[in-house]
Amino acid sequence: MSTEQISVGESLAATVPMVRTLGLEFTEAGAERAVVRLPDQPAFHNHVGGPHAGAMFTLAESASGAIVLAAFGDQLARAVPLAVKAEIGYRKLAKGDVTATATLGRPAADVVAELDAGGRPEFPVAVALTREDGAVCAEMNVVWTLRPHS
Repeated sequence: MSTEQISVGESLAATVPMVRTLGLEFTEAGAERAVVRLPDQPAFHNHVGGPHAGAMFTLAESASGAIVLAAFGDQLARAVPLAVKAEIGYRKLAKGDVTATATLGRPAADVVAELDAGGRPEFPVAVALTREDGAVCAEMNVVWTLRPHS
């Protein structure tokens, strides 16, 4: 794991209490892809013995936040990243550990160019949640923005 990957995970754990509460593990955090794992924890199970939908949502949103920080961390002095909207679809029953893999849906350079031009860029992040057997158990799409500081 690189120093940058550790700093993104540590930064999110330090600033987002739910990351610590759920014990999320950041295994990859780059500008093109982020991977975050939710260890199986009975305290967060739902009525069918898998992770609660809220825990899975937080896992996916955290993975999307990790890629945003990795891709745009150098812009924090002039803009704050904010999630604008998110949609999740639960596909299969999740059991055991769940891994979220986030990918940036727009080139980072295009987003920064829009910010440079005085805009408030929006960009999508797609997240696939997989269970231990590799099956996709949920998919999330998050639209983020970089809101310039006043």
